[in-house]
Amino acid sequence: MVLLTIALLGVALALFYNFYLNVYKYWDRRGVPYERPLPILGNMRGIGTRLHFRDINQRLYDRFKGKTPIIGMFMFFKRVAMIVDLDLIKQMLIKDFNTFQDRGVFSNVRDEPLTGHLFTLEGDEWRSMRHKLTPVFTSGKMKHMFGVVVEVGHHLADTMDKAVTAARADGGDVEIKEFCARFTTDVIGTCAFGLECNSLADPHAEFRAKGRMLFEKPRHHQLVQAFIFTNSKLSKKLHMKVFPDDLSNFFMEAVRTTVDHRLKHGIKRNDFLDQLIELRAENEEAARRGNGIDLSQGLTIEQMAAQAFVFFIAGFETSSSTMAFCLYELALQPDVQHRLREEIETVIKATADGELTYDAIGQMSYLEQVLAETLRKHPILPHLMRQTNQDYKVPGTDLVIEQETSIIIPVHSIHHDPDIYPDPERFDPSRFEPDAIKARHQFAYLPFGDGPRNCIGERFGKMQAKIGLICLLRRFKFGVSNRTEIPLILNNRNFPLATKYGIHLKVERV
Repeated sequence: MVLLTIALLGVALALFYNFYLNVYKYWDRRGVPYERPLPILGNMRGIGTRLHFRDINQRLYDRFKGKTPIIGMFMFFKRVAMIVDLDLIKQMLIKDFNTFQDRGVFSNVRDEPLTGHLFTLEGDEWRSMRHKLTPVFTSGKMKHMFGVVVEVGHHLADTMDKAVTAARADGGDVEIKEFCARFTTDVIGTCAFGLECNSLADPHAEFRAKGRMLFEKPRHHQLVQAFIFTNSKLSKKLHMKVFPDDLSNFFMEAVRTTVDHRLKHGIKRNDFLDQLIELRAENEEAARRGNGIDLSQGLTIEQMAAQAFVFFIAGFETSSSTMAFCLYELALQPDVQHRLREEIETVIKATADGELTYDAIGQMSYLEQVLAETLRKHPILPHLMRQTNQDYKVPGTDLVIEQETSIIIPVHSIHHDPDIYPDPERFDPSRFEPDAIKARHQFAYLPFGDGPRNCIGERFGKMQAKIGLICLLRRFKFGVSNRTEIPLILNNRNFPLATKYGIHLKVERV
């Protein structure tokens, strides 16, 4: 029995070693520079605890940049090609887009319908959904929603005013990120769901609580979350989910109830949900095709909920974080803050009624520079992901990237490359003056991605962030308080860029 056990153990070790060589020697066999992986973890050691994706990317970027256009790495068992050559990035995202159309990220519509949204869809399903949703984000639609966002912006400023009064005993210290998140929650709740979320009036409002749950109370530990998102097909076969069940049920029911109410009473609000209702064909029970979704007959209620859900996630978290990081940088540089406030007041006073308008925001060039530099220094996502749908010969080389290989483009590392942005930790809006932009490579700035699969909500996200910043800067000055972290302590558990302890600033009335 002892000999049999030893023999079986030897066979198991031999099989494991053979598996290790087959999987983890992949890049070595192809002559691509790579970092030696660990069994099971690949190059993900420390993820979610000591390290974030941006740290792992940066380590590889610093080690191999300038030596190779492609760096080999492993996310657990998954082979990944990190692309660090800007010309090759442009080639992949634009000219050869058809090969790199899909993201290869987790989606499990069968067990978790909310994952079947525009960000995760692939192939013809993605093309169809993107085509259907593109009209939602035109300039005309943005102008229509502009007034709603401005109204919420005024509520933000009024709520901040109360907080400033309450914070006097604490030296004027206010945690900024939460206020920004409550603002964007109310904006998205109104524009996407047609609902009054009242997050600014009540920080414990249900929509804000659910939004907080998304990032503060995930279903799994970060290590498991990372495995799911980097091994999507296996995770799907294992029927894994990413969202807590009560969160999924809440959003599904919110959309179903709102849609039923509007159809029953003939209500139209010309918001995002109205656009989804119009897109839905008469046959609401569009046939499922395998484990995917069939868009040929329009949108089912599950598909509508998924699109509204991703609008909510992307809309409230990315914009609120961008606003908070922007105010943090302005607090550290009062001269930049003063110049921006002067531009805002000058432009608004020149409008017909002295009120903030859609066209007026377009004239605030320094605001655009400040926002761009914020997203340069603090890109919300550490990298872009793509997956090859066929073998791809890298131009100018003999290397073939095989089908179903994942591609990552390290946005955070590119944005902090001193050869592209000298002294990258310095916040400098002049980097985005027209001449400076022309002097750089077009693909050295990728906070919204690029090409046909760029962020569809870029225009809306920038609009709501600018409105929120304008409403705050017109009434308040932001500075360093006794609780302001310099530098900020970042949270390694969240995939999107986030601070561990919020962003504390001193806020005073202008």
